[in-house]
Amino acid sequence: MTSQTSVKTLLILGASGDLTGRLLLPGLARLVTSGRANGLTLVGAGSDDWTRGKWQDRIRSSFADASEKADDAGKKALAGVADAATYHQVDVTADGPLAELLGSLEGPVAVYFALPPHISQKACETLDPSEVPAGTRLVMEKPFGSSAASAHSLNETLAALVPEDHIHRVDHFLGKATVLNILGLRFANNFLEPVWNREHIARVEIIFDEDLALEGRSRYYDNAGALRDMIQSHLLQIMAFVAIEPPATIGERDLRDAVATLLRASSIKAPFTASTRRGRYTAGTVGGKDVPDYAHEDGVDPARNTETLAEVQVEICNWRWKGVPFILRSGKALGTKRKEAIITFHPVPHLPGGFAGVDSPNQLRIGFGPDTLQLDVDVNGPGDIFSLDKATLNAQLHASDLLPYGEVLEGVLTGDPLLSVRNDTAEDCWRIVEPVLKAWAAGEVPMDEYQAGSAGPEGWLSSPPAKPSTASVTQGSAS
Repeated sequence: MTSQTSVKTLLILGASGDLTGRLLLPGLARLVTSGRANGLTLVGAGSDDWTRGKWQDRIRSSFADASEKADDAGKKALAGVADAATYHQVDVTADGPLAELLGSLEGPVAVYFALPPHISQKACETLDPSEVPAGTRLVMEKPFGSSAASAHSLNETLAALVPEDHIHRVDHFLGKATVLNILGLRFANNFLEPVWNREHIARVEIIFDEDLALEGRSRYYDNAGALRDMIQSHLLQIMAFVAIEPPATIGERDLRDAVATLLRASSIKAPFTASTRRGRYTAGTVGGKDVPDYAHEDGVDPARNTETLAEVQVEICNWRWKGVPFILRSGKALGTKRKEAIITFHPVPHLPGGFAGVDSPNQLRIGFGPDTLQLDVDVNGPGDIFSLDKATLNAQLHASDLLPYGEVLEGVLTGDPLLSVRNDTAEDCWRIVEPVLKAWAAGEVPMDEYQAGSAGPEGWLSSPPAKPSTASVTQGSAS
């Protein structure tokens, strides 16, 4: 793990934006109350003409939930951060102002770009390497570019300013606890690793289905779509952790090398009518709330033909996974919220005569947020001893005491890039999906439709959500 001086100042660009108020500041609050952000100065900057008092009010509002649950020391620490916070009205795309502000702050400084990607890149381009103080860290939100070429250009811009291990490309879906839970499950259990390969696993599915629709994010989402928004970044990263070769250590270099090696072996093969599917929701009801047809949502341009549900089949061409399909799927306005990886094993080669009742192969399900584990096994059923039934072993995996953005910020403040997406990985993720994006833009793959609140287009759901078993074993507080 990289050892570096702790950050003294956190500079948030885009301080008045939704990301800052809804995610960043609440995540920081948990860090503060846990004593892991001692001595940190919080500085906000943005194009809005805010007073220092208005910025402090926003901080206090975002800190409120953590403050209610904190002890006296935690409440005092939160109040101290808010009271000392300052705000600066700055045009970050103009030459000079950002560099001047950066030079006036106590270092080391972490600059969090809570801005649209193209604004973040312009802001970095205004900086000269000589204007960036030693120890500065740059924190970038996804998407990292809009193509392999643009990601490469952004990486070159960033590399001219600070070393690679001072660049944090944020994927808040990859919390530290989640990553370690996946790695611990795989590499600490001798009954799993020997069967974690093409000889025993038939397919792997990684599903992030949301029950939310646009929720006011049409400006961003209609230019992105499900493939860019979720699969290109989050789901490929999760796939990599599920499939990597055992690293020598879980230090950032070894682990990120293993991820990069896995992604270099990954691709989505043509014809894309066979390896990909896309869909868009029509009017319906989700959780009792009426949802309009996506094409009629405020801010949506129907001519863009943006998908709200995407599924791709990734091939990993290496010794371990050759021939095993990795199916990545993500969508919006679906009836059931699902965040899980499903590992489906091959059926047994032979079942002794006389047994009956096996209707599906064994599956291992790893749930994300909260992190859970479900292992389906066949056991002799009740009543008829020759009848096999499915039993499910359940475990609640260790959860972090921090919010996802708290875990992100902890890595930034301590200088640990373990969960940061590395430069080569960011480019490779675009390389994997770019052929699909081009095929979809050319209309080569039809746009299916599904009613908001449904399970998706008919025939899409390959592994339905797990159902409670009548024969289950519960394992609590696993770590």
